[in-house]
Amino acid sequence: MKQTYDINVKAFKPLISPADIKKELPITDDLARVVIQGRKDVEAILQKRDPRLLVIAGPCSIHDIDAALEYAEKLNALREEVKDKINLIMRVYFEKPRTTVGWKGLINDPFLDESHNVDEGLRQARSLLIDINRMGLPTATELLDPITPQYIDGLLTWVAIGARTTESQTHRELASGLSMPVGFKNSTDGSLDSAVNAITAAGTPQTFLGINPEGRACVVCTTGNPFGHLVLRGGPSPNYDPVSIGKAREKLSRKNLLDAVVIDCSHDNSGKKCTGQPFVFKSALDQRLDGNTAIVGLMLESNLFEGCQKCDGNLKAMKYGVSITDECISFQSTEKLIRCALDKL
Repeated sequence: MKQTYDINVKAFKPLISPADIKKELPITDDLARVVIQGRKDVEAILQKRDPRLLVIAGPCSIHDIDAALEYAEKLNALREEVKDKINLIMRVYFEKPRTTVGWKGLINDPFLDESHNVDEGLRQARSLLIDINRMGLPTATELLDPITPQYIDGLLTWVAIGARTTESQTHRELASGLSMPVGFKNSTDGSLDSAVNAITAAGTPQTFLGINPEGRACVVCTTGNPFGHLVLRGGPSPNYDPVSIGKAREKLSRKNLLDAVVIDCSHDNSGKKCTGQPFVFKSALDQRLDGNTAIVGLMLESNLFEGCQKCDGNLKAMKYGVSITDECISFQSTEKLIRCALDKL
């Protein structure tokens, strides 16, 4: 009899279980305290119980562990300096959505050579999160693959669902069971409805298919996530201006959702140019200072050095501390923006 299934599948590669990798790379009590306090701080900011500004800054994607750790050390020192007015956490992105093809991130291809050693990618990602949290620096990421959270979500303070996946039922269900606040980005076409609907769905108990800590397929039943919120990242035109934010607040209010908006200073809000991020940052900050209480946070794509470079698979030949995905501002520029915000606040 001819086979009728898995016709286009080349191979099935067994994957280490979440339980095994957690035993190999455990969360200590000290790490747990950083994560739990980090989440409580973000929740308080979203509910306006904490007046500080949330700033999520870091590389567009992580491809070099050494550079990521150097960045984390610098950001953590700055975090301590501004902590009274700004809650600064690190963007640590391991998965990259692709419109067509391309490098999918550290977890999928940690050696940048299309070997797709996912076991090693998961180890590197979890190990890096442990090292950063050990500094006392909370972490944030975007969750793309629905299997990944079982491996790393215990080390995350904040999570984004991206513009391409906000409309996905799978990701809305996933978010309903996550243990930390989740920001939903507006769609790439600029529409807010998908994100607003996603926040509503994620705040509701859900039942769906997933995996348990042992890696077995199972039915997952959730309670719903009360800390879903909106991230404005632009579309065909930017949406960080007062009119766009006002429209967003109206939509959130009609659904009785959190009156909390995070402004993504990169992507379409900056015209996908790193040089545009400071302008967006300062504009959003000025709106907050003028009394727009909905603006609770800002996101920056930031690396050790400015710009981006092509990924040719040879890490040694690439510039150190420069993004291989979207353009990033330099850490020097990031530091300047954060200190400027501190002075104004």
